[in-house]
Amino acid sequence: MNDFDSTDVNMDRFLTVAEAAELLKVSASDVHELIDSGELHGFRVGKRGPWRIQHDVLDQFVVDQHELARRSALWNSSLSSASNIIEL
Repeated sequence: MNDFDSTDVNMDRFLTVAEAAELLKVSASDVHELIDSGELHGFRVGKRGPWRIQHDVLDQFVVDQHELARRSALWNSSLSSASNIIEL
């Protein structure tokens, strides 16, 4: 017996590669590279079908990238401050 109820699936929560690319303001090939590298999680519809990205996964990816950029900026700022202290 299959307990899956197709009414539980909200298709609006899945994005095509083109839709994800548009939201990220990058090319579709950039999105494919992110999926291939494992940075962005997606799934194929069928064995060789098109890729889909869950909207929540894309949202979390953006949050994670923002946090990485913030931490990198703080790290670079601290390195810059440390080198200024050494030069004095």
